[in-house]
Order: sequence, then C-alpha cells, then structure tokens
Amino acid sequence: MTNPFTRRPGGTPGAHVPLALCAAAMAVLALAAATGLAVDGRTVLGEPVWLKPFKFALSFALYAGTLSWMIGQARRWRRTLWWLGTVAAAGFVLPEISAITFQAGRGMRSHFNFETGLDSTVFAVMGGAAYLGWLMTFAMGVFLLWQKRTLERPMAWAVPLGIAVSLAGMSVGYLMTAPTPEQAQALDAGLKLATIGAHSVGAPDAGAGMPLTGWETGAGDLRVGHFVGLHALQALPLVAVGLRLLARRVTVLRDLTVRTALVVVAAIGYGGLTWLLVWQAQRGQALTSPDATTLTAAATLLGAVALAAAGVLLAASRRAPARTPVAATR
Repeated sequence: MTNPFTRRPGGTPGAHVPLALCAAAMAVLALAAATGLAVDGRTVLGEPVWLKPFKFALSFALYAGTLSWMIGQARRWRRTLWWLGTVAAAGFVLPEISAITFQAGRGMRSHFNFETGLDSTVFAVMGGAAYLGWLMTFAMGVFLLWQKRTLERPMAWAVPLGIAVSLAGMSVGYLMTAPTPEQAQALDAGLKLATIGAHSVGAPDAGAGMPLTGWETGAGDLRVGHFVGLHALQALPLVAVGLRLLARRVTVLRDLTVRTALVVVAAIGYGGLTWLLVWQAQRGQALTSPDATTLTAAATLLGAVALAAAGVLLAASRRAPARTPVAATR
C-alpha cells in the first residue's frame, strides 16, 4: 500500500489525495448547481437560489486543488502537511459548502441568517468551519515556508506569499459578520433580528448587482476584496510559472534572483490591490463607481508596482548576463 506521506517512486511529486478528491467533488457540485440555475427559478434576495453554491463550489475547487498541488511539492513535514490538508478538507470545505447547499435547497439565505434556530445553527457551523479553515491554511503556509530549499526559489516565495495574501482575503469575511450600525442599534435596544451582518456597506444587501458575481453596483461590497485576496493562492504561483516560461525567451529572466524579486513585487502589488478594494468598499463605494480618491490610489499602486518591476529588470540588465540556466540549482 502506498504511503500517503511520501513522494511517489523516483521522488516525483504527488497530489494530496483528500484535497484532490475534495476539489473533484466541488467541480461536480458546481456542475450540479449550474444545472439548478438552469431549471430552478427560485431566488433569494433577488439572486438565483443556486448561484451561491455554484460560486462557492468553484472557489473551493480552486482552493482544494491548489493546496493539494502545493502539498504534493513538499519534501519536508509531509506527514504534518497531510494531516493539515485533510482537516482543511473535512473540517472547513465540506461543512461550509454543505451548509450553503442545504440552505439553497430550502430556498433560504445561508449567510447572516438568524431567522430561526435552525438558520442560526447553520450559520454557526459555517462560522466555525471558516475559523478552522483560516487556522489550517495558516499552519500549512508556515510548513510550506520551510520548503524553500526544495523548490525553485521564485516558486518557493510565491507559495507562502500567496497563502499570506489569501489569509488576508479570508479575514475580510469576518468584517461581514459584524452588525451594521443599524443592526447594532437594534440589538442594543433588545430587538431580535433575523439578519446580523452584511456584505454591503452604505446600503442594505440585495441591491442591484453585477452579472454572475452579484457584487453590488450601488454600494460598497466587501466580497470584492474577499474574492480577490482569496485567489492570491492561485495568482502568485501562476506568476512564478509565467516568469519561468518567459525565461525561455527573455534572457534577463533566466536569473533566479530576478524572477524571485518580481514574484515579491507581484505579491506586494496583489496585497495592495486587495487592501484597495476593501478600503473602497468600506467607504460605501461600488467597484464600478470609483471616485477620484480611489482612482488616485489605484494609479499610485500601479505606478509603484511598475517602477519596482522596472527597477528589478534594469538592475539585472546592467549586470553580466546570468550563466545559470532556467532549471538552475536552487
């Protein structure tokens, strides 16, 4: 029987099986939810009832699939990472998506719903799963950080930095669970509320939204920064992969130090974008209606990232051409 804590014969990487199976299950659920979108006309707060399971299933498929691959690349702490990944799949992804799908089947809102005792319990389960998921992802990031000597340097930086920014994106979810000012006043007055928390800022949830994402177009929406930050987990490793592919044609990128520096610049820029989107939402401003302050901040961020990247490339071009090939020693 194959030991799940070791690499495949010959030392080649192998995926973390529980997370890989979880990703496959999420892909199947996404297809089922897409079918529900086509045949079930029910809505919740103006959105198709199966839209949320569809979006979350896709997001969880990416989360589980990416972490499965990351753990599969590890050569150290594999037993610990195996257990952390398994707990993340069984204690975070499955309870969270099960609660969302259960509420969709009932035609009820899953998030911020305290209408009945059952609804409150379902939301409490989701909250507990989210906390556990954050802790497991953080722990996996710590142990993956120790893989720097076993991965090519740009990827060795992209993996933990991607997890770090993703954790920041996950943390935005906790901002949504806090009572709005109006809800806080009602709670202080001793009223029992059916809804506590919101993703919108400056207007009630369920206003006019963008196609597919449903992000608010008439108010701030914390889901934007939440979504963008979460998927740093995929974006930054893809930057490392893209730079490696470009190195076949662009001589300066054959230097591992240059590619590593560009990954760090990309991570800073991606983290800055996540912060910018959360800041915009907290000011009650829709993604589609940025004001002059937001546009100035975005231009400043873009300019800083471009200058930093240009500085890295310029400094590298002034040095002697790197003799280290693309598949260089780490």
